[in-house]
Amino acid sequence: MNNILIVPAITAEIELLQQLAKQTFEESFAQYNTEENMKQYIQEKFSIAQLSAEMSNPDSEFYFAMLKTEPVGYMKLNFRTAQAELFNSRAVELERIYVLQSHQGKQIGQQLFNQAVNACQEVQAPFLWLGVWEHNAKAIDFYKKNGLEAFEKHAFKLGAETQTDILMRVSLPLHKLQ
Repeated sequence: MNNILIVPAITAEIELLQQLAKQTFEESFAQYNTEENMKQYIQEKFSIAQLSAEMSNPDSEFYFAMLKTEPVGYMKLNFRTAQAELFNSRAVELERIYVLQSHQGKQIGQQLFNQAVNACQEVQAPFLWLGVWEHNAKAIDFYKKNGLEAFEKHAFKLGAETQTDILMRVSLPLHKLQ
């Protein structure tokens, strides 16, 4: 496949996580949103204080996709009460999964997703769920390819704008990973 390692992120790497989170979010959404809304969201969600709080939550886990010594993607999983919505206390939420634009199309997102499924299976979660922006067709196609199906919608606040996320889930265990 490639030389990517999926490794847990630790709090000592918070600045690395912040840099990657900002860059991947901007690459993914800046062209579709106002500069003001992007700036506000990034300041709120990717500040050192916010990321530190998320990383220190025992019900959240962050992972880096590493190419040699460089992080090229990351994801965040939420368990139990860390989930944005509690559909099932044993389910797992995949809150964030991002790959640098320069490294997309190399199966890195798939490797991160597979790690998410493995984490779900380790805790015997009944399903994995996530929210994806309704206009993010590329991501929606990726999730459908991995067996996720839409089951609801919820509001997503990006700066001053309220957008709609499609909630998708896949029952576990999966029989095979991509």
